[in-house]
Amino acid sequence: MCADPARLLAVVSGTPDPHPGMIAPFALLLAAIALGPFLNRHWWEQHFHHVAVGLGLVTTLYYVLALDASARMLHVGHEYLSFIGLIGALYVVAGGIHIRVKGEATPEINCVFLLIGAVLANFIGTTGASMLLIRPWIRMNKYRITAFHIVFFIFIVSNVGGCLTPIGDPPLFLGFLRGVPFWWTLEQCWPAWCVVVFGLIAIFYAFDSRNFQRAPKPIRDKETAHESWKVDGLHNLAFLGLILAAVFLRHPPGLSEALMVAAAVGSYFTTPRSVHEANDFTFAPVKEVAWLFVGIFATMVPALDYLELHAGALGLNSAMKFYWFTGALSGVLDNAPTYLTFLAAAMGRQNLSLSQPADLTTFVAQHPHELLAISLGAVFFGAVTYIGNGPNFMVKSIADAAKVKTPSFGEYCIRYALPILVPLFALVGWLFFSPWRVF
Repeated sequence: MCADPARLLAVVSGTPDPHPGMIAPFALLLAAIALGPFLNRHWWEQHFHHVAVGLGLVTTLYYVLALDASARMLHVGHEYLSFIGLIGALYVVAGGIHIRVKGEATPEINCVFLLIGAVLANFIGTTGASMLLIRPWIRMNKYRITAFHIVFFIFIVSNVGGCLTPIGDPPLFLGFLRGVPFWWTLEQCWPAWCVVVFGLIAIFYAFDSRNFQRAPKPIRDKETAHESWKVDGLHNLAFLGLILAAVFLRHPPGLSEALMVAAAVGSYFTTPRSVHEANDFTFAPVKEVAWLFVGIFATMVPALDYLELHAGALGLNSAMKFYWFTGALSGVLDNAPTYLTFLAAAMGRQNLSLSQPADLTTFVAQHPHELLAISLGAVFFGAVTYIGNGPNFMVKSIADAAKVKTPSFGEYCIRYALPILVPLFALVGWLFFSPWRVF
């Protein structure tokens, strides 16, 4: 008889129980991503893919040879292909749409643009909105763009903006597939969305106003007077719609990914070269993301499996704790499986099973604050690091390719994410999940 609850859960669920020491490759990869460009940029640019693949192989061989869990790694491989298929297809299709902006953006125009991006993220996903809008965002601020322009774009468009619909972010989409009502997220999340989105836009406005005042206005006005708004490559909106439709397809297996690839190929070969040239389109950013996330997807498996089996030992007994634990781990792990892990833990406390649709319906009705806490933690905290959400690193790569100075991994976290996001997220926790909550 198995006396260890975690061991018993492993037997029942079929989840491998890895040694906690196998979390080390994931920690090493995070450290390499953070410190590699700082310690030796040239070496890192030449060998980052070797580091990612090498550490990923360590984890893969451990699961295949030591745990006899090759099926688990095959499942992760399929998840990776789905991830990179979506990211890559959206990157190619968005690269075929050129939005020419009018003049130099004022702080007010920038704030409206970010708000539009936050709303749009709920219709085409944070990844779709990011890939579509990052290039015009760079162009409209080209005479004064700084690191904080990229950072706040990631905060708002690539992450927190997408918490109003299941389309907005992968964790919410997984919840919808399991049985969370489609409109539940809008009904429950909009107050927190307003607090964080408008809070970030207000902080951005303070930063951008100072930056705008320092810009050389006479030169700026002269060089932008001839510019006007124009959109080329609108036929790619049909390919974008095909990709979004493919996201909802689960049967037969492989159809979703095939449609995404077809959309990317169709977009690439039907888009005039002049549009790609105007967007400075290359495959370098998506190649960088593809290599790094091979390692990330593989090495994070022990962390996710260990968390799933031992989440009960964390003392999770309130919505506030679910919010912070889900958020903290979503910042460094894939937020979609992290969401499911903590949702399963929350339901287990109530003797309910995530695998039973009727149980999820009961949980949504009786414990909405815990589900809200897990949902907001998974979506919001994806902005804390470059790897917290899929589009974050892609936005950085596109900005780097456009010769825009972006913060390093550590600088992004320490200089921007922690001092700006954490106080806002703490405010959300107090307003929504504390004993003195307002909502």
